[in-house]
Amino acid sequence: MMETDMATIAEMLKAFALGFGLDLLGAILILIVGWWVAGRAAALVRHSLRNAKFVDTTIKPLAASIVRYVILIIVLIAVLSNFGVQTASIIAVLGAAGLAIGLALQGTLSNIAAGVMILVLRPLKVDEFVEAGSVSGTVVEITLFTTLFKTADGVFISAPNSQIWNSAIKNYSRNPTRRLDIKVGISYDDDVDAALDFLKNLVASDPRVLKDPEPMSFVATLGESSVDLTARGWTNTADFWATFWDLSRRSKTELEAAGFSIPFPQRDLHIKEGAETASTAAPAKAAPATSTPAKKPAARSTAAKPATKTAATKTAAPKSTAAKKPAASKSTTTKS
Repeated sequence: MMETDMATIAEMLKAFALGFGLDLLGAILILIVGWWVAGRAAALVRHSLRNAKFVDTTIKPLAASIVRYVILIIVLIAVLSNFGVQTASIIAVLGAAGLAIGLALQGTLSNIAAGVMILVLRPLKVDEFVEAGSVSGTVVEITLFTTLFKTADGVFISAPNSQIWNSAIKNYSRNPTRRLDIKVGISYDDDVDAALDFLKNLVASDPRVLKDPEPMSFVATLGESSVDLTARGWTNTADFWATFWDLSRRSKTELEAAGFSIPFPQRDLHIKEGAETASTAAPAKAAPATSTPAKKPAARSTAAKPATKTAATKTAAPKSTAAKKPAASKSTTTKS
């Protein structure tokens, strides 16, 4: 009896090991083949989109990654089903877990959604100079989470996609041409019409300035110390900054060489002084003159002190005399 039970258990274990081993071997084979297929499919997508001009360069690596991960998810589900696991329940559990994770990672998911919108609508692309909110620079790479920039002074910036997408994007490289304005001020004594013609010809003489639209010049504002003129022209986007710097320098040097003056900011002040102002200013000027001699006797030797005492007695004498005179007159009046 005991030997029969042991033989039965051994047969069951053998059958289980054989079945489980076959399932395990099949799962390993599915995993290896699926991993290889995912890598080959991603490489094939990347290679096929490498020379495709109708697909943006920022979408090519993203498309390859999406294809790879989709195949890996399918392989994982096939491996689990090979072991007899009910994939429907697993998908339901994964969906509930994904909902909880999504609520916990709202900021990260918003960056992913913004990255997808940027890649689909393409308001900015790689190698374009853009300004979005507080970030400006040349776009280096666009990922699902962040957008990488390189500023004009060589600084690396990594900005979240939600920050880029939720702000106004100013793309300086998208249009083929750009308008440049050369602003300069002349004196009020100069000939305005001659200066306008000179600036217009100066801008039109540069070969990088386009003939259509035709360059123009006009009086922008009447400033406090100068008449502000503006010369306007259009140039290719790639030549904008070089043309702007060159024409700004030439407008200063050649205008002065032609006899026009470029004044610096200045202001004339006219002070009106009335009779009341002059009368109040005179005592203020006299006060320091009287106070200055008064300090000199104190600084000198003590020989000046008798002089001051004598002066004091001399001034006191008339006071006593004046005091006696009224008394004499009163007595005379009484006697009579």
